[in-house]
Order: sequence, then structure tokens, then C-alpha cells
Amino acid sequence: MSTAPVERRLRELLTTGVDGGSFGPGVKLPTERELVELLQAPRSAIRRALAALERDELIVRHVGRGTFVAEGATGTRLRVPADTSPAEIMQVRMVLEPQIAQLAARAARQADLDHVQHCLRRGGAATDHAGFEAWDAELHRAIAKAAHNALLLNLFDTMNAARDLPVWGSLKKRSFSPGRRCAYHQDHTAIVDALHDRDPEAAAAAMIAHLRNVTDNLLGRHPVAMPVQEPPGPAPDGPHLG
Repeated sequence: MSTAPVERRLRELLTTGVDGGSFGPGVKLPTERELVELLQAPRSAIRRALAALERDELIVRHVGRGTFVAEGATGTRLRVPADTSPAEIMQVRMVLEPQIAQLAARAARQADLDHVQHCLRRGGAATDHAGFEAWDAELHRAIAKAAHNALLLNLFDTMNAARDLPVWGSLKKRSFSPGRRCAYHQDHTAIVDALHDRDPEAAAAAMIAHLRNVTDNLLGRHPVAMPVQEPPGPAPDGPHLG
């Protein structure tokens, strides 16, 4: 079993508990053994998923004591309007993700690039729709994390939560084919190569090309790409007027 679906289910378990009041900062989570039974997943996958949540500072783990909800986990549940359409999802992706790729090419650390490469490799090895979709989502989130902008990551997570909408899942499944999986993997490889090259413009361009391919395959058209803006430079010397 791949780790990505287990991690998503564990995140959902955590955020549902936080919103429902059963989990709050400092509350102890179920043990690994209990999570194995609850999520019907191997213990190794549970451990890797917990490690990912710890990296995101949603939980804290203490040897001999257990795993606890972190202070930053409050209010983390992401709500997407139920009537959000695939076209709206792709429009938002086209606005956000090229900018994210551009920032990630500048800000990514080696550990970020290693994780992005891992996601690319696992996605390329996936043989079914569920596996590829899980690692596809994880790859795009890894790129967003590599930008090291917490506010932008929150925006990305809100958008990415739309992948759980039934209309998105059914459309992606119907459009899935081995040929398209191969094409998407080639797109992903171009994006990751640009990140490794520290080339912001190439990373943004590769992301735009990928999102256009996805939109063409899902909807038969692609949204207008927003121009990728350079981050503002330092303000010139002189009086501050506003």
C-alpha cells in the first residue's frame, strides 16, 4: 500500500477530530497499533504518515509518551464548496501553481527537492489510477511546501482539498489512461528538472504546460494562463507615501 492515501486519511481523521472537538492541542492521538486497525493500513505506512504530519507541525511525538495534537493543528479543516466544478478547480490551479513552482525553484532546500523527486519516482511507478492520483497530489503539495510560504501553502491546501469532491474524482478516473499517465509523468519530470536546475521561469512554464494538458484532457479546453509575476524587489530610497 502506498503511503500517500494513508497520510490523506490520517490528515482527515485529525482535522475532523479538531473541528469536532474530540482532538485539541495537547490531546493524545490513538497509538500506532490502534491506527493500524482504524485505517486498515500496515504499521510501516502509519509511521511514514505520522512522520509527514510531524514535518507539517500538526502533531508532536514524544518517545515513551505517545503522539499529541500540536498547537498549530487547530482550525485546520479545509472546506470546499460542494458545487465547485472541475473548470473552477483548474482555473484556480492555473492562477496559483505556476507562481508556486517559480517560488519553489528559488526557495527549495535539498531535502525538499529529495522529497519532490521521491514523489515523482513513486508516481511514475504507479500502475493504477488510485496510486497515480495519490502520488500526483503528493507531488504537487511537495512543490508547494518547497516554496516555504505558509500562507501560500494554506491557499494551496484549500484548493487541493477539491480533489476529494466526487465530481473531480469521477472525472479524473474516466479520463485516465496509460497514455495520459505517461504524458503527465513527462510533464511532472519537466517541472522537477526545472526545480533542480533552480530555473524559476522554466518551472513556471512547465507547470503551465502541464495544467493545460490536464485541462484539455478533462474539459477539452484550457483556461487562460495568468502571467507569472516576478516577486517585487526592494523599495527605492525616498519618502514612504502610503
